[in-house]
Amino acid sequence: MARGIFKRKNSKHYWIRYAGLDRRIIRESSGSERFRDAEALLIKRRQEIKEGKQPEVKRIENYSFKALAEKYLAWTNGRQRSAETKKYIISGLIARYGDYPLRRFTTNIVEQLQTDIISKGLRPASNNKTLHILKHMFRKAVEWDMVGEDTLKGVRKVQPLKNEGKRLRYLSQEECKDLINACDPHLRPIVVTALNTGMRRGEILSLKWENVDLKHGFILLDKTKNGERREIPINATLRAVFNDLVRRVDSPYVFYHRKSGEAYQETKRSFKSACRKAGITDFRFHDLRHTFASHLIMAGVDLTTAKELLGHKDVKMTLRYAHLAPSHKVKALDILDRAFTGKLSSGGERLLHTDDQESSELTHLVAQWGNLR
Repeated sequence: MARGIFKRKNSKHYWIRYAGLDRRIIRESSGSERFRDAEALLIKRRQEIKEGKQPEVKRIENYSFKALAEKYLAWTNGRQRSAETKKYIISGLIARYGDYPLRRFTTNIVEQLQTDIISKGLRPASNNKTLHILKHMFRKAVEWDMVGEDTLKGVRKVQPLKNEGKRLRYLSQEECKDLINACDPHLRPIVVTALNTGMRRGEILSLKWENVDLKHGFILLDKTKNGERREIPINATLRAVFNDLVRRVDSPYVFYHRKSGEAYQETKRSFKSACRKAGITDFRFHDLRHTFASHLIMAGVDLTTAKELLGHKDVKMTLRYAHLAPSHKVKALDILDRAFTGKLSSGGERLLHTDDQESSELTHLVAQWGNLR
């Protein structure tokens, strides 16, 4: 290797070494894995010294994990609805790493974290959630000049666990109707809103009238879980729900406690009771969102539109619903067959008739919610 160019342990990047104007040795990362890039930077630095210029080298202090965690939590607050969940997970990471230097994090250290979480018997989903947060923390650390790219690359090498077995539970049309029938008066409009919008529980319970635009038919969510603005169309069923709700002058919330006017914080007890009355088992409030998404896909809505309605950042999240109805793939090919031949197979006719009927039923499924009280 040429004089003045070297590699540090656990670093893929080439480093350069040269004497400054005061004759002190300066060591600087080239930020590249290519030898020629390092060589070009070294020549540039030596030329600057000859011209009497002292190169400005960005130096990264030796920050601790705790310092990063505190800055990261301050950054998430007000930007992401998931800030509270992240706070809980990050507090565990602070207890584990504390004053440990960021630059000393390696692939092995993060993999050991995975191993310890597995040994506690937690689900792969919980493990992957922790890994996702840790990786994002180090991405921000690089942006904030708290650690170098080499450390980030080491953390990124750790792969999430496979066979996560993500839960996908959704209701049939008949089950939706039974659930609405079983809801208490205060819960029924909340459930109908979830079935017609796919909004998360927190988004529904914190919804204010200022975010409901009945004139143009949209719900405007300025702060979502992903920190992005989202617009959700209001269909005829939901419009009827909102029009029938009683507004309070002293409360900005759409759904509120009758006595205090404050927003509901939880619906677990009443929701569990409604599920029990309807004979529905193994079902959580968040599964209403899965129900909304599942029926969208089965009704023939494209994945891109479903992604936008659900507020997913990545279409990979939406793809989990794509397998729900193989019969719809048959329907698509039957439509193509009809376009080419002018004929449609009997199976295709049956599928088209069934799908059209189901789509129509889904549209009007909860339209009668007012009559079910």
